Amino acid sequence: MTSNGSPRRILIMGAAGRDFHNFNVVYRDDLRANVVAFTAAQIPGTSGRRYPSSLAGQHYPNGIPILEEEQLSQICRELSVDEVIFAYSDVAHASVMHKASIALAAGADFILLGPHATMIASKRPVIAVCAVRTGVGKSQVTRWLVGRLTAAGMSPAVLRHPMPYGDLETEAVQRFASMADLDAARCTLEEREEYEPHIAAGGIVFAGVDYEKILERAEQEADIILWDGGNNDFPFIKPDLLIVLVDPLRAGHEISYHPGEAVLRMADVVVVAKCNAAAEVDIRRVIESANELASSAKVIRAQSVVTLDEPAAVAGKRVIVVDDGPTLTHGGMAYGAGYVAATQAGAGEIVDPRKSAVGDILRVFQAFPHIGKVLPAMGYSPSELADLAETINKSAAEVVVAGTPTDLAHVARLRKPVVRARYDYAERQEPGLDAVIDEFLGARGLRKSSIGE
Repeated sequence: MTSNGSPRRILIMGAAGRDFHNFNVVYRDDLRANVVAFTAAQIPGTSGRRYPSSLAGQHYPNGIPILEEEQLSQICRELSVDEVIFAYSDVAHASVMHKASIALAAGADFILLGPHATMIASKRPVIAVCAVRTGVGKSQVTRWLVGRLTAAGMSPAVLRHPMPYGDLETEAVQRFASMADLDAARCTLEEREEYEPHIAAGGIVFAGVDYEKILERAEQEADIILWDGGNNDFPFIKPDLLIVLVDPLRAGHEISYHPGEAVLRMADVVVVAKCNAAAEVDIRRVIESANELASSAKVIRAQSVVTLDEPAAVAGKRVIVVDDGPTLTHGGMAYGAGYVAATQAGAGEIVDPRKSAVGDILRVFQAFPHIGKVLPAMGYSPSELADLAETINKSAAEVVVAGTPTDLAHVARLRKPVVRARYDYAERQEPGLDAVIDEFLGARGLRKSSIGE
């Protein structure tokens, strides 16, 4: 309540994920708070919608507007905002404080909600996989864990960090077990990048908007929950084991991005990813950070193994490389696994996609000039996906190397053959993550026969 006894007027800054979750578990039923708006950032096309009344609850019969973050100062003043809640991830520490300065100057308090206020407890054991930046390799580790736990006689379910970019009401609780499920839900390319690899490996993925209901649904089918984190956010579900990945290809980022540093400080296990591709000096640098910030965590070196479906189809050819979109954009990488695979296969030329870029894709290159001679897999909307296809089709390339985890040929109308690059987690030391999982299962007696129904 404010000093005059009226509810605090709350604005939640988000990116169609953490913002909705924080509202659901902290503010939805709190009569001392009145959430007057969300703002949208990072993800194109997510503003201009409303958080629907069916999800917002009885205190919000008209739902809640989702506005452009660019208008933050004006919104705070026009809506008499008392508190601004920062609720998205993978943002440089300095950038967070710039946002805070805008809110403070407009007369509002600036608040970060922590894990204990926002994590949900599960009836099942939970292993969470998180990272200090996007694009470190969380989903690779999660897929590896699905196989490892299944081999141990368990039935895991993957809960994926939210990506509700469409109709929020229909996306409240989502379950994906087949490619047909993805088609029926009209998933964006970005959603497919995260869901498809799990499904292809025989896993079941749950996602959506209301994670209390999502967790309840998953617990009905699974005896262990795997949280597959997004960006560098901390889990929505309270973990019994928190695995955090650090990236030696971006050494120093583990202490300079929010909330990745907090996530690292929470870690039970730190996995140093991509050790097969990074310099030893950078590997040691991130290990030093891990030892300093998470002194009780086990630190394990690991690798990301990149393979190409048909190397002979790439050798000597003019190639356009399509890599994971978020890794290249707000993840800050200049290239991804597709570029590595194409060069390893002896591509004759890596065609510069900027020469054929059109529409939304051209604007992405203008917004993120650090991106090298690779094409970010952007498909948040049908028009953006169409521009991606046109950029590829107009290029001088003979072959497309797709480093995006989704089946690009399935979702885009391409006139060039596509060769997929795949990347998987692999142990690099003994004992490694396998031993950690053995210890975790053994200490808790977690076998299918011992889990209560």
